[in-house]
Amino acid sequence: MIFLRKARWCTISKHGLRVNEKIRVDTIFLIDESDNQVGAINTLEAKTMARDAGLDLVEVSPTSDPPVCRIMDYGKWLYQQKRKLREAHKKHQLHSTTLKEIRFRPETDKHDLDIKIKHAREFLEKGHRVQFTVFFRGRQMLHKDRGYKMLELVAEAVEDLAKVERSSKMTHKRMTLLVVPK
Repeated sequence: MIFLRKARWCTISKHGLRVNEKIRVDTIFLIDESDNQVGAINTLEAKTMARDAGLDLVEVSPTSDPPVCRIMDYGKWLYQQKRKLREAHKKHQLHSTTLKEIRFRPETDKHDLDIKIKHAREFLEKGHRVQFTVFFRGRQMLHKDRGYKMLELVAEAVEDLAKVERSSKMTHKRMTLLVVPK
């Protein structure tokens, strides 16, 4: 970005802040390293104060008149911003849950159903929501009660880890049950 201020061109760093020699206005409003408001001061004087403290002069509010600048360690501030962003990203990943679907048919064998329940328990322990879907084909639609019994069996098998969010529901040729971790 390029701004015109007092007939001079100034560039802004990729973070949107001018630092040290990039600040080219005559007077600024200064906040020192202890967060004390020094007031309106000559820019050259503020740069020497920052250099004497071994820190940077950073323009934090370029739109105000005079612009507000702060004496701080700019590299440390950038590091902290990146760290906050990384931590926020980690928290977002921890709280994001996905929906896992486990499918079977009304004639699925007991042993196969036990394996699918075992997988569902693993998903629930990891914090995922699990949707069980029973598919019906052709004449299997006559035996909807088998689907309801299977989903009841599944709900009982995972009740120590999960609670039922949406009970067994028939839509078209499929029956679904949604469980979420406790």
